[in-house]
Amino acid sequence: MTAARPHALFSFGTLRDGRVQTALFGRTVPSTPASLAGHTTRPQPITDQAVIDASGLDVHLTLERKIGAEVEGSVLHLTDEELAAADAYEVDDYARRRVLLSCGEQAWAYLDANPLRPAARIVIVGDSIAYGRCDPRGGWAAHLAAAHIARNETDHRVFNLAIPGSTLRDVSEQTPALLAPRHPDTLLVAAGINDSAVPLTAPGTDESRLTHIPDSLGALAATALTHNARLVVAGPVWLDEERTRDYEGLRFTRARALALRETLRTWCAEHHIDFLDLWEPLREAGHLLVDGLHPTPEGHLALHRHLDAPVR
Repeated sequence: MTAARPHALFSFGTLRDGRVQTALFGRTVPSTPASLAGHTTRPQPITDQAVIDASGLDVHLTLERKIGAEVEGSVLHLTDEELAAADAYEVDDYARRRVLLSCGEQAWAYLDANPLRPAARIVIVGDSIAYGRCDPRGGWAAHLAAAHIARNETDHRVFNLAIPGSTLRDVSEQTPALLAPRHPDTLLVAAGINDSAVPLTAPGTDESRLTHIPDSLGALAATALTHNARLVVAGPVWLDEERTRDYEGLRFTRARALALRETLRTWCAEHHIDFLDLWEPLREAGHLLVDGLHPTPEGHLALHRHLDAPVR
């Protein structure tokens, strides 16, 4: 029987400290120098006393995106048990995600648990709701862009490339060619509701239109990592089924939308990808939907407030 391949974890902070490693893992672990391009660091206050006791510090570092910057650190080579111990050590402000090191190799790293807070250049891809249909001001994505750019007009950018009518498969096929000129560090995918629809010419409860979702998400994750961008998946919004039974030849149902939501959420949890749940802000708020499916301008504003709330 061959030994399990160790996990590569990029560390730029207290996990590099031999005393912390001994406390967590019972040994100092093998490590190699490494760097992570496109990132810088900022202070992160810590309130978990156990973490403060282990590290001796009440302020750690967290990563933030910045073109041209580079963070020096080490790749720790950990067993399954040691990776689990590292997960337990990191507080809720951090989430373990895949990154692409400057050398071209992949590794885990602990990033800000709020995926939009450390972003600088965000590309949004998706369908008509992400596009902002029914809102002349551009929908939640335009509100997000305005707030994001206002925080740092010099370095922050948001590119909304959503196309009405797109399915997640469409998005996964079209996105690779769109990213390079925009130098994204965050890829926000807000699509899938069209995948959940049932054509009126083929009614029923067949779930086959959702079976490709994992493949499409996997392709998008690979595309994002190629650009060292963080993939963020936004789930569907609540819909008023009584008003969406026959929409441009499609039937949208709450059960199908919920099945899509759960498929997206489960896949993201299993693959350590960020999931933003947009269901709750409009739940039972039919007056915030123009046609039972597309948010009104006020509905889009409610979605943006929901997305922006953790940042403030």
